[in-house]
Amino acid sequence: MRVCVFVDGENLRHAIGDLFTQQQFHPRDYLPKGANWAELFDHLVDLATGGAGQRVRTYWYVVEQVDPYPAPMRRRDQGSDRDVEQWALRNNSLLRREGVLTGLNDSERLDRVRGLQRKLVQQRTRIQSRFDGFRTIQQGIARRHRAVEFRRSGGIGYNLLTGQLGQEKTVDVNLAVDLVQLSDWYDLALIVSGDQDYVPAVQAVKNRGKQTVNAAFRTRNGNLLPGGAARLNQQTDWSIDVAYEDLRQHLKLPALAPRGR
Repeated sequence: MRVCVFVDGENLRHAIGDLFTQQQFHPRDYLPKGANWAELFDHLVDLATGGAGQRVRTYWYVVEQVDPYPAPMRRRDQGSDRDVEQWALRNNSLLRREGVLTGLNDSERLDRVRGLQRKLVQQRTRIQSRFDGFRTIQQGIARRHRAVEFRRSGGIGYNLLTGQLGQEKTVDVNLAVDLVQLSDWYDLALIVSGDQDYVPAVQAVKNRGKQTVNAAFRTRNGNLLPGGAARLNQQTDWSIDVAYEDLRQHLKLPALAPRGR
């Protein structure tokens, strides 16, 4: 039985962050550094097929770029009070929402905006460097692990004022389209996600005579990880439970001390 694994990258990252403590895995590392991803995906295929399946390929979906906002002023425009004010007006709703210019007179407002420009440029450089690092990690995983391919599309917003990431764009669409378009290459699609947006694509694949399985993760206490989409589990032909300890070992994360010690 030919099996393709479709991984929602951010969904998997959040699941790992929710399952393990920061002493075991810190989200700033992006992904566990020592993980054996090929073995993990082969293990998931074995769980899904009772050992009767062969993993053809893993398609791992991630954002292609970060979209920082608000855009800083061009350096040549930062000397003019008029240009500074126009920039503040263009971004007025965001600046008001974040409260960065509240209660200031005109002179203080100009000084604050000029100071913000330095912060925005620094933050933009920092987040772009971080995403460049993510891509380097992805390329390393693809080189080291058999039949793992990263597929990039769309972007994710990043608020330069607060340092908060926004919502992904088009990644789920890309996964759903590939799920259907690549169905000639597999007998069973194994989805690693809890996103119910994939329900229509799953139904389309089943209409083509293919089988679908969703992977759900168990916490250390043995409970299903909260936040998974029940509708997706109901739509797939069946789902598999991935035990906490199995996942921890494949990710090569340290074990926690037994409770009560």
